[in-house]
Amino acid sequence: MHANRHIPQPPHSAGEPYKGLRPRIDPSQMPSPIDVIESDREKWEGNLFMTLPGNNPPLSTSDFTALDQGNSSPKHVRVSTWNLPSSSHLAKECDIPLAAVFQPFADLDPREESIPVVDCGDSGPPRCEECRGYINPWCAWTAGGWRWKCNLCGHETQVLPDYFCNLDANLTRIDLPNRPELNKGTVDFVVSGKEYWAPPPLPRMNSSYFSIDPPSSQAREPRSLNCLFAFDVSLEAIRTGFLKSACDVLRDLLYGGTSLDGTQLEPSFPEGSQLAILTYDTSLHFYDLSPASSLASMIVVSDLEEVFIPLREGLFVDPWKSRIAIEGLLKALPERYLNTVIDNAALGGALLAGLASLAGRGGHIIVFQSILPAIGPGALEPPHDQASLYGTDKERTMFLPRHQTWRDIAEECSEEGIGVSMFLGMSKPIDIGSIGIVSSTTGGELFFHPRFNPARDQHVLTSQLRRLLTRTTVYNCLLRVRCSNGLRISNYYGNFHERSVSDLDIGILDSDKAISVHIEHSRKLDAREYAFLQCAVLHTTPDGQRRVRTCNLALQVADLAANVFRYADMDAVVCQLARESMSKLTSRRMAHIREELTDRCSSILIGYRRNCAAATAVSQLIIPEAFRALPVYTLAITKCKPLKGRNVSADVRNYHAQKILSMSVRATMQHLYPRLLALHDLADDTALPDPTTGQMSFPSLMRNSHTYMEAHGVYLIDNEDLMIFWVGSSVSPQLLLDLFGVDDLQTLDPNTIQLPVLHTRLSTQVRNILTHRYVQRGRTPKMLLVRQNMDGTEIEFSDMLVEDQNNAAMSYLDFLCLIHKQINAVLTNGESLSGGPSLRGSPW
Repeated sequence: MHANRHIPQPPHSAGEPYKGLRPRIDPSQMPSPIDVIESDREKWEGNLFMTLPGNNPPLSTSDFTALDQGNSSPKHVRVSTWNLPSSSHLAKECDIPLAAVFQPFADLDPREESIPVVDCGDSGPPRCEECRGYINPWCAWTAGGWRWKCNLCGHETQVLPDYFCNLDANLTRIDLPNRPELNKGTVDFVVSGKEYWAPPPLPRMNSSYFSIDPPSSQAREPRSLNCLFAFDVSLEAIRTGFLKSACDVLRDLLYGGTSLDGTQLEPSFPEGSQLAILTYDTSLHFYDLSPASSLASMIVVSDLEEVFIPLREGLFVDPWKSRIAIEGLLKALPERYLNTVIDNAALGGALLAGLASLAGRGGHIIVFQSILPAIGPGALEPPHDQASLYGTDKERTMFLPRHQTWRDIAEECSEEGIGVSMFLGMSKPIDIGSIGIVSSTTGGELFFHPRFNPARDQHVLTSQLRRLLTRTTVYNCLLRVRCSNGLRISNYYGNFHERSVSDLDIGILDSDKAISVHIEHSRKLDAREYAFLQCAVLHTTPDGQRRVRTCNLALQVADLAANVFRYADMDAVVCQLARESMSKLTSRRMAHIREELTDRCSSILIGYRRNCAAATAVSQLIIPEAFRALPVYTLAITKCKPLKGRNVSADVRNYHAQKILSMSVRATMQHLYPRLLALHDLADDTALPDPTTGQMSFPSLMRNSHTYMEAHGVYLIDNEDLMIFWVGSSVSPQLLLDLFGVDDLQTLDPNTIQLPVLHTRLSTQVRNILTHRYVQRGRTPKMLLVRQNMDGTEIEFSDMLVEDQNNAAMSYLDFLCLIHKQINAVLTNGESLSGGPSLRGSPW
C-alpha cells in the first residue's frame, strides 16, 4: 500500500492537539498493539498452555487451550504479574498495580477438560481450621497423612478418618490421581450441610414490601432457579413495539420458533426452572398460570406504596406444564394494551414485587422497561440539563442514584440472592445512574436499546436474551478471596454488594462476569516460596444444588524488579486500570481521572526505566516488552464512553461504566481497542475450511487508525458492543456485489442490519468470521453500515479508531510524546508525576 492512497481523518472527529514542543518520536517506531496480539496468537493458537508456575500465559485475546496442573487456567484468573514482588518497597518501585481478575465460571474451550465436581459426603470438603481455606493441590501432608498444612496460613488441620490415605515416599497421598481437588486448580465441591446454605438477609427496621409471613432468620434452603419476567406495558412500550418484541422473543426462546431472520430457535429456558410473568404501568398485574387453566387470570395490585403478592399457587410454574396459558398470555399482552393511554411505569414497584415473590429462595428478575419510572417507589423526575455539570464538582452526581430507594432495593435483592437484569428500550433519558444500580449491585446485566426499533433491534434482543438464559449462571452467591501470609486484599472491583470487609453478596453470577481485587503486602515475602491466592464462590446451581467453586493460584515471588516486569501481564493491568477508573466516577471529576491514568502509565514506565534500564539515555523512550502496548490501551481508556471529554449522555456513560466494571479481561481488551479488519484484502483461503484438515485460519487484524485505511476498501470494526462495516467512497462495484448484493454505493442501504447470504467467496469468508465471533461470545452485537462521507453514523466508526486524534483527546503519537515528556521531566529534573498541571501541559 502507498502512503498517498491512505485516507485523511474525517474533519468531524474532534480531538485534542498536542501542546508545547513535541519530543522526537518516529511514527514508524511506535509500539503496535496488533504486533503484540498477532505474535501471541501465532505462538499459542492450537498449542497447549501448562498452568504450573513459572510460565508467562497467553494473552487473553489469543485462542488457546490450557491444561490445569494445580493452577487455575488464565481463563479463570489472571494477575498483573506472575512474579509477585517480595516486598511493598519493591512493589512501589515497580509501580505495577498488584491485582488479580477472577472469572470463576468462564466458558472453556470444548477441547479442555470440564471442571471436576467433587462430593466429599456429609462432612463437606476439608477446610483449614484457622483461615477456613479449602483444600487444594498446594497443601502439604504431615503426620503420616493424618494432618494437612494449609498453604494460605500455615496451620495444620486434622484429617477426618473417611478422608485419610497413606503417603508414599515423596509424602504424597497414594490416591492423588483419583482426587481432582488435590491436582486441579479449579474444582466444584458439592456441599449439602446447612452451614453452607445461603445466609438470611440482615435485619431491617422497615420492610420494603408487605408479607403475612414474618421475615425469615433461617438460612435459605437451596432450590431450583426461579425467573420472574416483568413487562412495562405503558404507552411508550406499545408505541415503540418494545412490548411486542419482548413477548415474541420470550415465547420463541421458551418453546422454540423462527426468528425474524429465519433462524430456527431451540427452547432455551433452563430445565427444571420455573417462571412467573408480571406486567406493570401505574399498577402491578400478576398472573395465575396454573396448568389446570388454559387462560391466565390477572390480579391487579394498585397500591404501590405497600406492595404485596396476591397469590401463592400458580404464580411460578413449569413453562412446559403451563404452555397453553403462557403462550396465550404472551400473544395477548401487546393487543390487550394496544389502546392504553397510561404513559408511566412503576419500575420500583415491579422490582419490589419481584423481591417479595422470590424472598427466602433467591432467583432472577428480568425486566423490560421503556420509560423513566416517574411513579411509585423511587419515582424519578426527568434529569435537568447535564451539560452544565461537566467540569464541576457536581459532575459525579451523574453516576449516583438520585433516590435512595434504588440503592435499598439493590441491597435487599442482593442479600436475598436475587439478581436483576434489565432490557431498556427507551426513546428518552431513563436515568441509568439510578435504576442501573439495581443490576450492578445484584450481579445482573443491562441491555441498552435507545430508540428501540423492532426491525433493527429485535434480532439483537433475541440473541441477548438467549445468551442470558443459556450461559452458565449460578445464584445465591457468596464470594471470598483468600491470600497466603504476607498478602491481603485491599479492594474489590466489579458488580456486587459488599456484605462485609471480606465477603461479597452476588445475586447471580454468570460465565461472562469477572471480579477483580487489589492486593497489598502485609509483610515481606520469601522469594524461595510461592505466594497463593484462592477464590471461593459458594453458590446454588440452576437445578438447586449447593456448591463451592474454588480457583487456586500459586505464584512465584521475585526479589528483582526485572523479574517482576518480565512476568507482568499487561491485559490484567489494563483491566484493573479501567475498573479503578470506572469506580472513581462517583467521587472524582472525569478530567482528573484521565490525568491520573496518564500518570499511572508513566509511573509504570519510569519504574522499569529506573530499575531495569538506568544506563540508557534519558532522551530515549524505553518501553518494556510486557508493556509495549500499555500507552495505547491507557489512551483507549481515556477515550471510552464513560470518560471521554465530549458531551455524552449520562445514560450512555453509566451503561458503559457498568459494563466495563464487570467485563472479562478478554472482552475489556477488545472493547478498548476494537478489532479492525480489511475485508477487501482477505486472502483466497482465509476463513474457509482447509480441504485436508477442515480447520479455518482467520485474518490478521490491523491498527485502529485512518492512517492505514484506503478509500477503495471495506473494513469491519468490532468493539464487542457494536460492529460497523465501513465502505470507502472509491470501493469497486464488484466488491459491493460480492459482499452486499448491490453494485452501486448510492443504492447500498445504510439501515442494513445483517449481511445477505450470497454464494460468493467473499460473502462466505465474512460470514464465517462473524460466525466464529458469535461462537466465541455467544451473542450478536448491533451492526451498522456506514459509507464514507455519506452517513452521519460514520462518527461512531471514527471514534473507535483510538490511535487517531478524536474523542476530545490526542492521537496515539501525541500521547506517546506526552508520556515521553513526563518521563523526561522526572528523570532529568527529579520532578514528581503529581507535580500539577504544569508538567502535563493540561493536555486534557
